[in-house]
Amino acid sequence: MRNPVPALEISDGQRVVLESLARSQSGAHREVVRAKALLMAADGVANTAIAQALSVSPGSVANWRARFDEDGLARLGEVRKGRGRKPSIPQAKIEEIVDLTQNYRPKGETHWSCRTMAEYVGVSKDTVQRVWSARGLKPHRVETFKLSNDPRFEEKLVDVVGLYLNPPERAIVLCADEKSSVQALDRTQASLPMIKGRGETMTHDYKRHGTTTLFAALDVLTGKVIGQCLPRHRHQEFLRFLRTIDREVPKDLEIHLILDNYATHKHEKVRTWLDKHPRFHLHFTPTSSSWLNLVERWFRELTDKALRRGVFHSVPHLIVSIEEYLDAHNEHPRPYEWTATAESILAKVARGRVALEKIS
Repeated sequence: MRNPVPALEISDGQRVVLESLARSQSGAHREVVRAKALLMAADGVANTAIAQALSVSPGSVANWRARFDEDGLARLGEVRKGRGRKPSIPQAKIEEIVDLTQNYRPKGETHWSCRTMAEYVGVSKDTVQRVWSARGLKPHRVETFKLSNDPRFEEKLVDVVGLYLNPPERAIVLCADEKSSVQALDRTQASLPMIKGRGETMTHDYKRHGTTTLFAALDVLTGKVIGQCLPRHRHQEFLRFLRTIDREVPKDLEIHLILDNYATHKHEKVRTWLDKHPRFHLHFTPTSSSWLNLVERWFRELTDKALRRGVFHSVPHLIVSIEEYLDAHNEHPRPYEWTATAESILAKVARGRVALEKIS
């Protein structure tokens, strides 16, 4: 009688990866089966029992164990040479499609489509789509970015992220900004309601009835928002908003305000007021880094949920709608969770600068 095979030795990190693969609903079937087999082997289950449970041969289980002992997770999904479905597209044609997609543009156009690429290289548009999908290429999409040139970028970044991840005690952290020139837009014709088979309609043209500026301060801990609509966004209005914050925040709490570098926030009269109210501490984000201020996320939700499809007959009507959204939000606030560390952001920025230098 043969001795039982000892339990497969795996590290905690390898177990986490294997458990994730074993639960996957979208991963390759062979990887899911092999992950389950290796986990059972690590629990001391015999090869024959594993094979029976997973409907594979004991020899396959033994091969997977031996391969894992030798190479760990590196060859988990590897298909033995000569096995598997033969490629229907020549490798040279695949590389041609990828090279054209990444390094060239069709004449007179900014990017390739499935049809223009298919016509150019002499394959079907479905073939182009499969190649792009396999290589993770999406030429129809473009992402915007901008790297800050602020000489104090790292210092300001560490300061703001520190407030998110380790907020001070006996203090409130508020992300503040103004959403300026919010327009009261009225449509030239009435909208039609949504019905089965047709979405709600709205005319493409509109009538302008004026603007307002929304000053908002998001409580990082609770998700509540202090908001105030004012006619303009000068230092006078910013001072009014600071006084509103001062009234609404309990007097025994320090106030840490995260702001951008708009000149209004640094006006001489604002600094004078702050000197008389020492519980206010201002933290400025780096230039060109509005993504670092969480209130911008709230502004985006306000726009998507209450403004973009709204119809406003006057500025007072617009203000009432904003205040209704604000009240509804504060009834059931949900804070945004900041997870990125300053180190991870700095590393990403460094990679971006290297990439830009290569093409400049």
